Amino acid sequence: MTAPLTPHDQPQFPPYPADGSGTGGTDGDKEPLRTEIARGALIALLVAVCGVALGLLWLWLAPRIPMISDGQAVYLKDTEGEEAIGADGTFAAIAAVLGLVTAVLVFWRYRRGGVSVVVGLALGGLLASVIGWRIGVWLGPPTDIVAHAKAVGPKKVFDGPLELRAKSALVAWSAVAMLAHLCLTSAFGPRDPDPVPKAAPGPWGPPPPPPPASQ
Repeated sequence: MTAPLTPHDQPQFPPYPADGSGTGGTDGDKEPLRTEIARGALIALLVAVCGVALGLLWLWLAPRIPMISDGQAVYLKDTEGEEAIGADGTFAAIAAVLGLVTAVLVFWRYRRGGVSVVVGLALGGLLASVIGWRIGVWLGPPTDIVAHAKAVGPKKVFDGPLELRAKSALVAWSAVAMLAHLCLTSAFGPRDPDPVPKAAPGPWGPPPPPPPASQ
C-alpha cells in the first residue's frame, strides 16, 4: 500500500498568468496576425499604385475609334471596324502582363507566400485595374461625343472616347497575378522540413518506473 503524496511531494506547476502572457496566451498569436494584415495591405497599396501605369499604357496603345458627324448626328467612320473590341483586348493584355510582373516581384520579396500575400495581390490588382480604367478614360478623348463633334465641325473625323465595354477585363490583373504567384510558390517556394524519425527503442525496452514509496 502506497502512502498518499504530501503537498510537499506533489508536482508543482507555475501559476497561469491572468494577462495571457504565458503559454496559450493571445499576445503571441496577435503579433503574427498583425504582421500578416500589414503585409497584405502594403502589397495591395503598392500594386494599386501601378494602376497609373496601366492607364497610361492603355491610353497609348489602345486603338482609336474614328467618328464623323454630318452636322445632325454622329456616326462611326468605319461601321465594320473592331477598334472598340481592340480597346478591351488591349486593356486586358496590359493588365495581364502587369499582373505577371507584380506577382514575380511580390514572390521575390516574400518567398514564403501566405494568405495575406495572395489577398493583397488580388485586391491590389482589382484596384489597379479600376484606377487604370478611369485614368485612361479621363485622359483620353472627350466622352461628350456631341459636344466634341460640334467643336470639330461636320464632315471631319475625330477620335471617339476611350471606353471599356467588357468590364470582365477588370479581373485580368488579379487572376493572372494569383495564378502566377501560385505557380511560383509551388515550383520555387521553400519546402517544409522532413519530419525527424523517432529513435527505435533499445532491445531491452525503456527502463522500468521507480518503485512506489512504501508506507
